[in-house]
Amino acid sequence: MTLATLFIIAAMICIVCVVVSLFGGLFFLTQGEQKDRMSSNKMMRMRVLFQGLTIFFLFLAYLAS
Repeated sequence: MTLATLFIIAAMICIVCVVVSLFGGLFFLTQGEQKDRMSSNKMMRMRVLFQGLTIFFLFLAYLAS
C-alpha cells in the first residue's frame, strides 16, 4: 500500500464526513429552534473543514504519486 493510496482513503473518509455533516446541518436547519440553528451552523462549519481536508489529502496523494 503506497502513501498515495493512504491519502486517497483519507480523502474518501473526509468525503463521507462532508455528506454526513451536510445532511445533519440541513436537518437542524429545518427544525427552526434557536438551538437547532446554532447546531446547523456548527455542522455547516464542520462541512467546510472536511471539504478543505479532502482537497488537502487529494493534493498530498497527487504529490505522493
